[in-house]
Amino acid sequence: MSPFVGRVDDIGARGVELIAEIASIFEVHNMQTEIIAASIRNPIHVSECALAGSDIATIPFGVLKQMAKHPLTDIGIEKFLADYNKK
Repeated sequence: MSPFVGRVDDIGARGVELIAEIASIFEVHNMQTEIIAASIRNPIHVSECALAGSDIATIPFGVLKQMAKHPLTDIGIEKFLADYNKK
C-alpha cells in the first residue's frame, strides 16, 4: 500500500492520519502488507509517518539533506571548533 501523503495534504486532508488509519486497519485484520509513505515533502512527514505505522518512505534527496542538518548541531560544531582553535 502506498498512500501519497503530500498529495493528501494538498487536498486539505491529513496524509499522516491516513497512514495511521491504514496501519490500524491492517493490524485489526492481521494483514501482512507493508505501508510505503509516498510524496514525502519534509522531515516532519518522515518522522510522523514512521510513528503512524509506515514501514517505508520514498524520501526525496532534498528532504534527506534537510534531515541530516540541524541548526543546533551547526552551532555546536562552530563552538567546538572555536574552542579547539584557541589552543
